[in-house]
Amino acid sequence: MHDPLYSLLRHLTLPVVAVTTSAGGKRNGMIANSAQRASLVPSVPRISLYVSKTNYTHDLIYASGVLGLHLLRNDQWEVIWRLGLQSGRDVDKLEGFELRVGETGCPLLVDVRAAFECRVVNAMDAGAATFFLADIVSVAEGPPAPVMTSEYFRAHMPEDKRRIYEARLAATQRILEPLAREVSRAPWPGPTVAP
Repeated sequence: MHDPLYSLLRHLTLPVVAVTTSAGGKRNGMIANSAQRASLVPSVPRISLYVSKTNYTHDLIYASGVLGLHLLRNDQWEVIWRLGLQSGRDVDKLEGFELRVGETGCPLLVDVRAAFECRVVNAMDAGAATFFLADIVSVAEGPPAPVMTSEYFRAHMPEDKRRIYEARLAATQRILEPLAREVSRAPWPGPTVAP
């Protein structure tokens, strides 16, 4: 992880967020640091999010077109470990969390700084990931608290979790590298299953 360009690009990293979704009765969640505001017009609130094609959450968002984007407090390490260090193909990562179902049918975390319920309006292949553009259809705000940033995450991660995180990141990057070289220009077909 000592690539100089990669280290510089980390300065462009956004907050650490939890992402939830469901499709065809299956649900999942993940952790990302690629979400950002995607509208310059306050009356049309949107977010954008890159999701790795290796993530089970990717397939569910792509199929249903719904997602929950959650700003985490900087004390929500357990959420990060549960959603980020195991696969939804193996376990129900949302089991045990207090959830509510949004108007889109998407499961949303309750105990967070803010939960944005979103409907995908477009998606673009980005090689190793898909870039999702989504309208915000509802928001639930929790109590004011410092938000988990990527910088805070890297500076305060316990060493035992850092080893797991970095090993998983390196393994995923090896899988994604060949995918990153090819970008499909085929348009997103839109949702194909209900949440």
